[in-house]
Amino acid sequence: MIEHIESSLQEAQAALTALLASPETLADIEHAAQLLIGVLEAKGRVYSCGNGGSMCDAMHFAEELTGRYRLDRAALGAAAISDPGHMSCVGNDLGYEQVFSRYLEAHGRVGDCLVALSTSGTSRNIVRAAHTARSLGVKVIVLSGRVNPELAALSDVYLCTPGGRFADRVQELHIKVLHILIELVERHFFQSNYAQDA
Repeated sequence: MIEHIESSLQEAQAALTALLASPETLADIEHAAQLLIGVLEAKGRVYSCGNGGSMCDAMHFAEELTGRYRLDRAALGAAAISDPGHMSCVGNDLGYEQVFSRYLEAHGRVGDCLVALSTSGTSRNIVRAAHTARSLGVKVIVLSGRVNPELAALSDVYLCTPGGRFADRVQELHIKVLHILIELVERHFFQSNYAQDA
């Protein structure tokens, strides 16, 4: 059993090392942070979405912005598209492909931002949400584990973090990226929370 534990940690370490060694991806993370800062400075809202574990990550991302990350500070405008009433209604009446796009139709406004997570990059409801966001003037940041040209073309920032054959390694990289984005946003708006780093 120990060998499997070691192997799993080594895979995770290798994936993180590969991410750290990619200047293009690090630049994309910086670009995504700058985009989020611009949206929040203009009093726009940040929406996040994903399926399965990616939905859990999307919810975590939003609650860290509206609630508390490391230290106390004012709330930031964010919401995960995860309301079960909305999801079950739209999934039943219109199809699961529309659960995220329909929410954006109702709530998205010019100047808002969608952070969409898809480990495969091919989730149809994520692609549809990106189409809808673009049509509404909502910025799009995608976190994926594989390149999907259709989804990349719809994105203002397409963050691809390959983690191997399976979604778990990709999701581990995604949560790292999301935490970094939250920290960079906080460092911009709440500099006193990071005064000890100066």
